[in-house]
Parts: sequence; structure tokens; C-alpha cells
Amino acid sequence: MAITIIFSILVCSISVCQSGFVAKVCGTNGNYANNSIYHKNLDSALANLSFAANTSNSGFYNVSVGQDLNRVNAIVLCRGDVQPDICRSCVKDSINKLREICPNQKEAVEWYDECMLRYSNTWILHNLATQPDWVNVNGYNASDMVQFNQDLTDLLDDLKGQAIQRKFATGNKSGDIYGLMQCTPDLSSTQCSDCLDESMKIISSRSVGVGCHIMKPSCRLRFEVARFYNQTTIFYALPPPRPNQLSPSPSLVPSVAGKDDTNMQKVIIIVAVIVGFVILLLLLVCIYNRKRKQRTATGEFQNDNMEDINSNESLQYDFGTVEVATNYFSDSNKLGQGGFGAVYKGTFQNGQEIAVKRLSLGSNQGQQEFRNEVILVAKLQHRNLVRLLGFCFEGTERLLIYEFVPNASLDHFIFDSVKRSYMDWKTRYKIICGVARGLIYLHEDSRLRIIHRDLKASNVLLDAEMNPKIADFGMARLFNLDETQGITSRIVGTYGYMAPEYAMYGQFSVKSDVFSFGVVILEILSGQKNHSFRNGENVEDLASFAWKNWREGTASNVIDHTLRNSSGLAREMIRCIHIGLLCVQENITDRPTMASVVLMLNSSSLTLAVPSEPAFFMQSTNVAELPLLPNNIGSKVNDKSIDCSVDKGSITDLYPR
Repeated sequence: MAITIIFSILVCSISVCQSGFVAKVCGTNGNYANNSIYHKNLDSALANLSFAANTSNSGFYNVSVGQDLNRVNAIVLCRGDVQPDICRSCVKDSINKLREICPNQKEAVEWYDECMLRYSNTWILHNLATQPDWVNVNGYNASDMVQFNQDLTDLLDDLKGQAIQRKFATGNKSGDIYGLMQCTPDLSSTQCSDCLDESMKIISSRSVGVGCHIMKPSCRLRFEVARFYNQTTIFYALPPPRPNQLSPSPSLVPSVAGKDDTNMQKVIIIVAVIVGFVILLLLLVCIYNRKRKQRTATGEFQNDNMEDINSNESLQYDFGTVEVATNYFSDSNKLGQGGFGAVYKGTFQNGQEIAVKRLSLGSNQGQQEFRNEVILVAKLQHRNLVRLLGFCFEGTERLLIYEFVPNASLDHFIFDSVKRSYMDWKTRYKIICGVARGLIYLHEDSRLRIIHRDLKASNVLLDAEMNPKIADFGMARLFNLDETQGITSRIVGTYGYMAPEYAMYGQFSVKSDVFSFGVVILEILSGQKNHSFRNGENVEDLASFAWKNWREGTASNVIDHTLRNSSGLAREMIRCIHIGLLCVQENITDRPTMASVVLMLNSSSLTLAVPSEPAFFMQSTNVAELPLLPNNIGSKVNDKSIDCSVDKGSITDLYPR
């Protein structure tokens, strides 16, 4: 009996002391030097996290140390069903291992079975992060996969409803499927829901068998056919909302009250009330200052308030007039749905056809887009930009009225196997040149310098003569004529069309639009989407495929098969592929300006530079398509891939982004 007890203690000790390391991703935000300020701040942050874990049982710890570019933000999240001693052991192991696996990196994320450690030189708290992620699947199938998948869907839907409220949930379906979902407690319910949705998309997009484990910086999801979690649940202490200023080294000293220390308890209560009142007052001041800044110049236009909108009286329409024109916004007149809201076709009494964008009630994104488009697009006039006829700002209604473009958007043609067969090279070349002229007008020839930030095939409309018109300026940014670049913490747009410096660091310039234009050129030439391009059994991004073929002298492989019989035009098509590859280069300075692009398109005798490897270059492998991310807010995702096991065993792959 004594030997059994000793053996049990040893086993327990080992399980506490040795945590189950899963994966890590070292960031791309650069390195820090040894003994630098950032290095010292990181040491201090990790020490504070260790201290907090040893003196508290909350299971979720966060700290911020330093100022400005040398600030280190770090969090630790333990799985909601592990005991405090196991959590503390996992925190200790993750801190010790981090220096070994990610030396001198300014950001990193490290996953264990029992916990997750993450630090960065950018803000972490209250910000949803779905990349990088880690995916592990079980290749075995159930005897009845149809019933299994139905039960799994029911279980995940039920767990998600619990998790977005409590940030942690476990459960099982009929005793056959066990599931776990968890979000970092600092996320809002909406952010938690979005993160879990991205994980569930991975499950629904491919065959994962009877088990899958997905870890993201902001959430985790797992299901198995055997119970893998404990019955206990830790209730986390939520971190405060992000303040404008953080102290260099936050205090993490826990409060301790002895059983008989009545006076000390009273003092603590009084101090807590006073501190709480001061924090509340500071929060109110911060909220007021933030809202005041948002109404002036922090990141959007200087004149984006409603007074400026109302000043454009010549463009303002009566709501009743537009309502009648659209047959009271009937479903039969609905053209589509976007992040702003629904789009309807209408006809005024004089016979003029219009397209009306109607802001969805409660859409914050739509409110900002509405201001941007009214203030901005009304000042722009060009044959290759969609024309804003007016707007309606009445009560809770926000409407934008545009010229009606009968042929819808470019993506409806170029990605349709039937419709694109009617688009000869002359038509496609006209569209490429028209979009280029529209962009050079935005960048250089208009009274304003505009960065579109969301150029893609679906935002290029086609009129009756197939002339292109750039649309959707809700994400656009205004520059002074002497400004060349900007930076934002709010990444908007569409993954796959985003330049790497913008997608990863929030830096944008006219060269960001040039990158998007290069992707559109390659899509027009190939008739395939950049982020879901398939080459036989291989799945890779279109830019990588085009660059490899151009380098190997087989650029004609990129051209849509319906165009390959166009006699005498192959040289012009390959030249356009060359121009597209110049636009999607990773180095900003290597990309041409739109003025140079227009010159290249109009002069076949102009010698072109040699393009370098495109950003986000992917080696092709025999893989299955796997969608990732998702950010934001009007954002769509790039596709990645994962190898399939021959013996149906579990596969582990990392997807840094």
C-alpha cells in the first residue's frame, strides 16, 4: 500500500511538472537585441506573469510593461478545466521554454494542452486574433459519418452559445462526442463568436474524422469521441478595458486577508471602493476623449461629421422619392448584400435607373462608410469611377444613390465558367487599362489623394459597354498631396488582395493599391480567384503560380484556356502577366506606381524590370484546400492547405501569418 501511494504521488508530480507542449509560432514583427530595453521589458513582463500565476487562481493573467515601441504586452490563459497547480506548472514551463524556441523575437505564441502564452509589441487585450493557428485532425471515420456530423453540429452550436457568454464550455452529445470551446476572457461576445466561427469553418470545410483540435491566439476548439477534459471549471477574472496610458510595470500583488484581520478587510474594502471610483472616472474621461478624437482626425477624414454631409444639399434626396423608386425596397429589386447593407435597383419617374445602398440599422461599419462615400466620392468625377448621384440622411435611414451599372461586377463574369468565355482579350485588356486609369486618377490626378484599400474584382463594376468603374469607397483613406503613406490599427479590406505590409503591420500607401491591382490583373488573365487557385491536384495562390511559370518560361500556362487560341495576342497577355507580377512584389519600393503601370500598358516597346518573388509565396504541394482566418470586419480570408495522412493518423501543421 505504501509503495502504491508513493507511486501515485510521483505520477501526480510528473503530470504537474511536465506540461504538454503542442506548438509555437515566432512572430514576424522583427527581433530585439540582447540587453535592449525591449529585452528587459520582456523579462519583467514574464516575471510578472509568473508571479501572478503563483499568487492567484484566476487562470487568466495579463501584463503590459514599457512605453511606445518598447512596450511588451503579454497574456497567459489556462484551460478552463485544469486545476490551479497544473495551471501554474504550465505557466512556468511555457515561460522557460519560450526563450529556447523563440529567441529574440518581438512576438510569439506558444500552445500547451493546459495553457497558452502569448506576447507582442502590439496591443493584445480586447483585440481578436485568429492567426497564426494550429490544427490537428483525427483521420478515422465513424461507422455513420452523416449522423456523426449532425450530432457534432448540434454539439458545437450548443457549446458556442455557452462559450460566448462564459468564455469556456464543455459538453457531450449522447455520450458519444465530447467537445470543448474557450475564448480569452477579454473578448466581447461578438469577438468570441467570430473566433469560434472561424474554427468551425475549418471543420466544415474538410474531412476531419472523429476528432479535431484547433488553437488560435484568441480561442480554442476541440472535439473527440472520448472525454479529454475535467469536470471542473475556473471562472476567470476579466481584464479592464484598454486605457490610453499604461504604467511601465503594472502591479500584480494579490490581496490576502487573514481570518481574524477584520481591520485589514475594512481597509481593503475602502481602498477598493476609492480605486474603483477613480478607475471609473478615468474610464469615462478616456471614453470621452476617444469619441472626441474619432470625430476629428484619428485615422479617418478631417471632415467626416454629419454637418459636412448636410452641407451637400444639392446631392440630398428625399427618402420618400427613393422609396418609391425602389418599389419600397422590395426583394424583387434587391441586387445584393454587403457589409454596408443591401443594394437595390430603382427607377426615378424620369426613367433614370439608379442603384441604392441602404445602411443596415445598427451597423457601425456602415455609418463610417456612409460618411466616407458622401464626403469623398461626391468630389470625384472620372469615367472609371462609379458616380455618386446623391444620398439620403433622414431619421435612422442612410442611403447612397449611384448610377446604375447594368453588368454588375467583374467577379460575376471573370469567375463564371460560362460568362468569361464571352470575354475576349480585347474586353479584358480594356478593363485592365480602365481600372489602371481610375487608380492613377485617385492617386495623382484628383484634387485629393485617395488610397482605396479594398480594390478587388467585386468592387469593379461594368457598364453596358463593359467599361470598368471602381466602386465601394467606404474603406478609402484621404491623404494630403504631400503625404505618401500612413498606418492604422484597424485593418480593413479583403485578404488575398492586401499588400503584406498592410495586412501584417497596418502600413498603407499608393503601393498598397498597386498590389491589389496586380492581383486583379492575374485574375482577369487566368479567370481564377487568387486565394482558391487550383492547378490540377495542387492548390496554391495565383501569384505564386504565375511567378513560377514566368520564371520557367511557361507563362502561357497562366492564361485562361478560352484565350489561348487568340492569335497574335499571346505576347500582349504575357506582358500583362509580367506587369501583374511587378505589382505584387513583396518589397514596396520594387512595385511600380500606377503612372508607371499605365505607361507599361500603353507602350509595348518599354523594357520591363525583372520581378522578384511575390509576397506570401507558396510552394505547391498535393493538398486539400483549407480556409483560414478571418478578419475583420468586411474581411475575407486567404486559403492555406494541410497534408493528409496516408495511415489516417493525426496530422499537426502550423500556419503562421
